[in-house]
Amino acid sequence: MNSLQDKDSFESFYKASQAGVKIELIVRGICCLRPGRKGLSENIRVRSIVGDYLEHSRICYFHNNGAPKVYTGSADMMVRSFDRRLESLFILKDQMLKQQVVNILAYNLNDTDNTYLMNEDSTYEKIKIKKGEVQRNIHAQFYHLTQKQVMSAKLF
Repeated sequence: MNSLQDKDSFESFYKASQAGVKIELIVRGICCLRPGRKGLSENIRVRSIVGDYLEHSRICYFHNNGAPKVYTGSADMMVRSFDRRLESLFILKDQMLKQQVVNILAYNLNDTDNTYLMNEDSTYEKIKIKKGEVQRNIHAQFYHLTQKQVMSAKLF
């Protein structure tokens, strides 16, 4: 998403984290949630991807005990989106579309060129590549995707 500013939304993420749910958020811009705070959000990681394009998908992926549910829509998680606009969020049922969206998330989660991780104090640090790890740029990689790669993408 582009922004996470809606208090009800991030408080729901906090409750899920406290229940042991692992949460990976990709928030390009404003993020009012604080990840990694002991007893509150230690199971939440927030990354921002800022590269050559202003690309930010609005995708919600729920593992759902191995039966993934994938939603997409128009809204960022902001008060103005939920309280003063008409926005939509819909579930993807078509397997091909679902797989394409999972592929987008997989590429986002593997980017090493454009990714910044949010610290508990809301500062960001550029992701560090581990020794021997290949550098990956989501924006460059999308130009070379094959249908086979899209169909074989997995998140967890």
